[in-house]
Amino acid sequence: MSAVLRTALRAALGMGVASALTLVSAYPVLAHDDDAQRMQQTSELLSEGTNVPFATSSNVELVSSFPDTDAISGVFSPSAPYFYVSSLDSISVYDVSDKRNPKLTGVLPNLVFENEAMNYGERRNAAGKVVARFVLVGVDLTQASTDDPQHNNVDNNSEVIVVDVTDPTNPSIRGRGPALTSTHTVACVNTRNCRTAYSAGSKGAYSIFDLDSLSRPREIDARPAKAGKQPFRSPAAGPGGPLTAGHKWNFDNAGYGFHTGGAGTAAFDVSRPRHPALVTTTGKAGVAPGWNDFIHHNSARPHARAFKPFSPASVSKGNVLLITEEDYENTDCATAGSFQTWKVTTLNGIRSAINPLDRINPVTEGGGGISPPVNAFCSAHWFDYHPSGIVALATYAGGLRLIDVRHPGNLTQYGYATFGASEVWDAYWAPTRNRQGEATGKSNIVYTVDLVRGIDVYSVNLPGQGAASVAVAGTAPTSTGALGTAAPGTAAASRPSYETGLRATAATVLFAASVGLVLAVRRRVADVTHPLPTA
Repeated sequence: MSAVLRTALRAALGMGVASALTLVSAYPVLAHDDDAQRMQQTSELLSEGTNVPFATSSNVELVSSFPDTDAISGVFSPSAPYFYVSSLDSISVYDVSDKRNPKLTGVLPNLVFENEAMNYGERRNAAGKVVARFVLVGVDLTQASTDDPQHNNVDNNSEVIVVDVTDPTNPSIRGRGPALTSTHTVACVNTRNCRTAYSAGSKGAYSIFDLDSLSRPREIDARPAKAGKQPFRSPAAGPGGPLTAGHKWNFDNAGYGFHTGGAGTAAFDVSRPRHPALVTTTGKAGVAPGWNDFIHHNSARPHARAFKPFSPASVSKGNVLLITEEDYENTDCATAGSFQTWKVTTLNGIRSAINPLDRINPVTEGGGGISPPVNAFCSAHWFDYHPSGIVALATYAGGLRLIDVRHPGNLTQYGYATFGASEVWDAYWAPTRNRQGEATGKSNIVYTVDLVRGIDVYSVNLPGQGAASVAVAGTAPTSTGALGTAAPGTAAASRPSYETGLRATAATVLFAASVGLVLAVRRRVADVTHPLPTA
């Protein structure tokens, strides 16, 4: 994208923020209400070529950087070597056959806010061959694309959009459908043959989507006998917690889904995806101070098929649930949202069977790296688990933090990578693949998506890989680079041109930016309940 056009888009975002602060002043709570403005201010350093320090622990190496996207979320395909990135202005497809040097292959101009957790799905025929690949875009504030200009969403309507990425050079909008509850995030129950997806949810409920027709996603009625369409209920979406909102569904490989939200985390049996059954929750602990000061953000239950109920906590036994507790508004890194472990005692229907083990605020407890600026956001955010027992965790201005969960009752920092001007939203371990491109495991390569820097690629010495594969305490910055430039010795990726399409509908895109993002600029607007009693 040309500097002029990118500047115009960012200017529109900035105007949206100013208006948003006025329009949403009546709401009791806003989160991320200044994302666009903060991103614009920090990114000005990039355009000026400002040099900023970066620091990594000795077991982490910056391999390459790709600054040509304001990245918010991403996802790897499990069946082909591609990485899909959602940014403020596009959805990009990267060929990651060489996972250390991704190559951009296709772009869909798509201004959306915010699609914080873009999800992947695919379809297979009777022979097991993949016949369609797609990503799910959750719209909770605004969306506009040159690919579907007649359906721009500038009215803060919840909606799921199916983007076909079967042809990696030509991603395109295939279908879209409205929802009764928040689509801040949308997730496939079964990625490998996705026909059902769940929404983040709000006000005690969530939506289930029938994706049998990718061209016409349809919300399923939870109670057909009752007049009108009804969403499904989940205690994670409130009431009873700091927020009356759901946030993310994470599905394991044993037929369970974990719903995180303002009122903690709830486990469901999703073996029948369109008839989920509540199994247990985090109970009172899930809304206790320190364990949930804002929202349970996302989760993962590694090795779920090896589940050993009523046994000592062990990640390898599938009875440890990893949870991010995001506290976005708290700018004190010592108490901002933490990364946590919870023991899943049983899944036989006993109430409150998910109980806390340990938590860590790695930016301060682990230390090391570049200290975040005063009043910067440094909460724990999205993460990805590696079978070695190391979690790659995004912490906004706190950078990439690696957490050792091999002893779930005693979490420690394993390593880090930080920049002086950065906002890491997510981190992903790149898959290892066979000759057919199918994922067979996870490599030691980590991708981060950064609202300011774009995409950074790191190599990590994992446990068992050598002398450097031990937890590393804080050290001084190891090297210095220019914000937004490629890592030393690498070249920035070339980008397929989409300026023509953007210019052709510039009025539409800018209108969506200035009107849609005006509505709140990243906010799942949520009801605030009364302060919680001390547990």
